Amino acid sequence: MVFLPGWVEPLAGSLWEFDPVLGSFCAKAGALPCVAGLGPSQRRPSGSKAMAMTGVPYDCDVLVVGGGNAALCAAIAARRAGAAVLLLEAAPKALRGGNARHSRNMRVMHDAPTPWVRGRYPADDYLADLRRVAGNADDGLARLFVDASADIVDWLAGNGVRFQSCADEVLPYSRKTAFFLGGGKALVNALYATADGLGVAIRYDSTVRGLHLRDGAPAVTVGEPGVTVTARALVVASGGFQADSGWLRREWGEAADRFAIRGTPHATGIPLKALLDEGAEPVGAADRCHMVAVDGRAPPFDGGIVTRLDGIAHGIVVDRDGRRFADEGAVVGPSRYTAWGELVARCPGAVAISIFDAAIETRFRPSIFPAIRADSIGELARDLGISPPALEATVAGFNAAITGGGGTAGVDPPKTRLAEPITVPPFGAYPVRAGVTSTCLGVRVDERARVLRRDGAGLEGVYATGVVMAPNILGCGYLAGGAMTVGAVFGRIAGREAAAYALR
Repeated sequence: MVFLPGWVEPLAGSLWEFDPVLGSFCAKAGALPCVAGLGPSQRRPSGSKAMAMTGVPYDCDVLVVGGGNAALCAAIAARRAGAAVLLLEAAPKALRGGNARHSRNMRVMHDAPTPWVRGRYPADDYLADLRRVAGNADDGLARLFVDASADIVDWLAGNGVRFQSCADEVLPYSRKTAFFLGGGKALVNALYATADGLGVAIRYDSTVRGLHLRDGAPAVTVGEPGVTVTARALVVASGGFQADSGWLRREWGEAADRFAIRGTPHATGIPLKALLDEGAEPVGAADRCHMVAVDGRAPPFDGGIVTRLDGIAHGIVVDRDGRRFADEGAVVGPSRYTAWGELVARCPGAVAISIFDAAIETRFRPSIFPAIRADSIGELARDLGISPPALEATVAGFNAAITGGGGTAGVDPPKTRLAEPITVPPFGAYPVRAGVTSTCLGVRVDERARVLRRDGAGLEGVYATGVVMAPNILGCGYLAGGAMTVGAVFGRIAGREAAAYALR
């Protein structure tokens, strides 16, 4: 029996139906030939249920675990390749889409201007950027990824995603990334609409509790109490483990208790751990995250991009004892958010405070939360729970060290750029925490998105895409718009390959 409460009703209008005799989902009679891109040779027999070599009936050709950009691309690609596809999204429908809901752009290679991206971003430039952040990532996969990114915008547009014209002056200038019209939520909604229209069976509130990859066809256990779903091929696209506070604490210690998770609370890493337990080769590092500096008052989950702090480089940043601990001017470009995420995560107590005055405050975008203000540094320190003499000494020492060149001299750590005296009341502050986007532990895949064991052999019928394999391309680094492209590119590959495997 392969359904959970609430699974049957949403099938209305789709190309699938629940067969009470077979206890499984089957294509409606005559439905599949109506799907665009499916030829007669690709049709599945309707009203029947294929049998695995073990005698276990298959519930679908391709089972996709996950509900974000990568999962949807895999499901759509597999469906268009002729497979019967079931997608399991752990979140309820209102919160579907994983971290892709909070995204806004993707990085694509292009040799000439397009309606969506200015200038040129040739493959060599893209690869150079990847190598700069990715360390020892797989160079062969990186080349494949960059080449495949060239037409991913057109492929997504063909599946309903709309992109914003690069001539629109509301966008920041970029020759590297294409922006989604309406943001990540619009992308997610468009892909779900396409998947549903193609006949992908979509099930919400379907948390996968375990994978079963031995002794026959891939299978998963879903929900509580668990039911088992068996497929000819499995695509894992369920992200990292950042929403598992216990796992995060084992890697980061008590500091993890202070982290905000910027995206979905459903990225608990259960499928990732299961793959590793089944012998998949790990890539990346369990004790690394992509994280940015966010306002300390951000919610524990799903705060998204709006909670990050913009103005850190302009003032000073102190720890809970009122002491500066890093050069605030060291990174002032787009990567400043990421640089400060890890710095704050490794502070005592994993908290920090951004300090500025009324003059400095005019030079950056404010937080979505109101600044904490006071007419003196001592009063501000008391409001922040910091020793007033300690913060007054830090600010006075910093002000005295400022040179005429925009830096400091004789203070440790120095500030190398944007050093301005903090003297104009009212003084302001934002509490700072590390906001985790995703963890950097994944599983190794090959150019067909097959999950590989440590001996290089593939896990039979098992594929991966998205954050769960992104360290193959990005290592433990961050490249703006890169993760969304990894999900789309390898989602398309994983879906096609899984369908080919299932229908062979």
